[in-house]
Amino acid sequence: MAKDIYQKLARHLDNLPGGFPATQSGVELRIIRRLFTPEEAELALHLTLIPEEPGVIARRAKLGIEEAAHRLDEMAGKGLIFRLQSAERPSRYMASQYVIGIWEYHVNDLDPEFIRDMHEYLPDLFDMETWKKTPQLRTVPVRKSIDTTREVLTYENAEELVDAQKRFAVAPCICRREAEIMGNACGKPLETCLVFGAAADYYVRNGLGREIGKQEALDILKMADEAGLVLQPSNAQKIVNICCCCGCCCQVLKSIKRHPRPATLVSTPFVASLDTDTCKGCGKCVERCQMEALRIEDDKAVLDMDRCIGCGLCVSTCPTGSLTLVRKPDAEQKEVPRNMTEAFLNLARERGKLGTLSLAKMQLKSKLDRRLAAK
Repeated sequence: MAKDIYQKLARHLDNLPGGFPATQSGVELRIIRRLFTPEEAELALHLTLIPEEPGVIARRAKLGIEEAAHRLDEMAGKGLIFRLQSAERPSRYMASQYVIGIWEYHVNDLDPEFIRDMHEYLPDLFDMETWKKTPQLRTVPVRKSIDTTREVLTYENAEELVDAQKRFAVAPCICRREAEIMGNACGKPLETCLVFGAAADYYVRNGLGREIGKQEALDILKMADEAGLVLQPSNAQKIVNICCCCGCCCQVLKSIKRHPRPATLVSTPFVASLDTDTCKGCGKCVERCQMEALRIEDDKAVLDMDRCIGCGLCVSTCPTGSLTLVRKPDAEQKEVPRNMTEAFLNLARERGKLGTLSLAKMQLKSKLDRRLAAK
């Protein structure tokens, strides 16, 4: 019975936009057995991407409302599902993807065994061709690399993205945390994962991060530039997070870096441009680049455009101003979804898991279940 319920949960998670594909080794089942009890796995099957109150989920799961509410709250506290809380209405609960989601919610309770399982699973979990078409993160340039005379849209500017938020939290980077646990720490700052809005509330309530103000969030962006970290917000115009990533630890950047043409995989509006006439060959840009897009030959920098992801780290510290960011041609810029719902729909549609019609059915079913639960 327990084995069957974990297989059902694995299929349920795989039907979410981010996916949870099956493997020959069964490592994905080892992971969810570690995280979910059989009872939690059974209850998780009744959650969707629509936030719902306990009474609705209780009816679907054939549980008493109080029991369902208690168990849902425990599961949210363990980072297995997502909880929305406010003073105006009862808590609501929804399914969480494995990545980005459940995995990140366990940043503070990693151990070597869990990390080894995750590393074994990553090649199956990260499908670079799907990422190329519908990435979950995108790249925006660090502020000092942007020429203010050029047109920069609000959602392409990290500071503008932060300025639009009302609630802020910062959490440890899970990628550098796992590297640290496995004895491979890179020495770059750990507390750099910015989270906003309802996600910030979830992180603070679950002890995953601490609440901060807008100015500290902006200071973290400045520190990220100084430390040579790539800014990767949610792939939407209205974001829920900004990751500050290094190419040595970040699993996304490491996967992208292994590709012969990283520039084709990322969603970024900019690319670097190099003036070799003014370049002095100091090599600072080579040290800063997380994609190995720059090298020194004959005392001059050489830029590989196929590897540039437009992060601007080479530009912000170029002492001669030889490196600048330029906007890509329109045809080479990926469209940025308006919000996270649209981003999830695009990803699910690309994976063949969820189209607009099935989402409409999910919303209709949720509305019907709410009515029935209210009777």
